[in-house]
Amino acid sequence: MQPVRFRCQATLPLAPEEIARRILDLANWPAFTGFGPIPGIQVAEFEVRTPDVVGSRIRVTNSDGSTHVEQIVEWQPDHQLRLQMLDFSAPLSRLATRIDETWDFKKTTTATEVTRSFELQAKSAFARPFLWLIAPFLKQAIARHLRVLGVQ
Repeated sequence: MQPVRFRCQATLPLAPEEIARRILDLANWPAFTGFGPIPGIQVAEFEVRTPDVVGSRIRVTNSDGSTHVEQIVEWQPDHQLRLQMLDFSAPLSRLATRIDETWDFKKTTTATEVTRSFELQAKSAFARPFLWLIAPFLKQAIARHLRVLGVQ
């Protein structure tokens, strides 16, 4: 089954390595405030933090009380990061098995062009239309978060 896909792009006045550093600083995660039915992040804590970052697992508690885990599956801070969102609590656990997120960085002379790509993996054919319905809200939340990330 094809995932539900979208991407957001922004130019941030930071080097790719600085963006990656901010992602690893979990104190920054509550800056993701959500949008519409998409909750913001209340707190993020490492369940596992590996020396080389890949394999690290971050437990996220959202503003609505829901939870999930984000696992870092690729860490090349100069050009690409990949995370998988897993272990969702309800209601998302009824709709998605995981969400794959990729951060691509293209450094310019004074900034970094950032593309965040998402693939929402539906739990069933029945659940896929619901992911299509929430994807525009998640895209708006991601776009807002990119703007905030550039000024933190």
